[in-house]
Amino acid sequence: MSVYVERRGRGPDLVLLHGWGMNGAVWQGLASRLEADFRLHLVDLPGFGHSPALPPHAGLDDWATAVLGAVPDEAAWLGWSLGGLVATHAALQAPMRVQSLITLASSPRFVAEADWPGIKPGVLAAFEQQLAEDHRQVVNRFLALQAMGSEHAREDIRQLRESLAEKPAPDPAALAAGLTLLGEVDLRSRLNQLQLPMLRLYGRLDGLVPKKAIALVDALLPHSQSHIEPRASHAAFISHPDATADRIRTFLLNDGGR
Repeated sequence: MSVYVERRGRGPDLVLLHGWGMNGAVWQGLASRLEADFRLHLVDLPGFGHSPALPPHAGLDDWATAVLGAVPDEAAWLGWSLGGLVATHAALQAPMRVQSLITLASSPRFVAEADWPGIKPGVLAAFEQQLAEDHRQVVNRFLALQAMGSEHAREDIRQLRESLAEKPAPDPAALAAGLTLLGEVDLRSRLNQLQLPMLRLYGRLDGLVPKKAIALVDALLPHSQSHIEPRASHAAFISHPDATADRIRTFLLNDGGR
């Protein structure tokens, strides 16, 4: 299976992976700020945008393999939210192909546990239950959740909705599979295998990846860099595109370049 990839810009290769419910069009604003310096590969994850869905019961390994089959042999990878999980897994699965890794509002474990902050299990369970009834409504609720806390929440939601509408609606089975990944994947014990340059970007007001989780990931990835955008929520590249682009550019052209 081949995923759809839009390519633009020139320079070192940079693969961008969107989050749950979205598609590669979500990167348009950020891409316009990066395309002068990078050859961008805007991926539609399986079952989203123009990409066909994977077979039922496909796991994170299959998602990463599908993307690896459609992008350059060597590139920097950037993943937002669920896309960060896929990008991190690709770096573990094919370390020679992922030269450096940037995660945006992502976590190695999205669900909250007794000693780990994250999304309350009941919230994900409710989304899963509602998917069967009205998947479009679930996506809209998730968009609102992502913007919650942002000083530009209404504008953030508008931009997310517009980018979502640019391509075909997500496959309901892919939405369910993505929620399963968010609910079940736990990469914490494997992070020490990552030896590549890594930058982790967060929003201080993010309700899906709480601020308390950042220090815990710092301890799991002591060689990585992290930055918290003080007035951003889950989509800092939408609410604070210039600052986000600057950090990505600085990291990849200086610290994260190989």
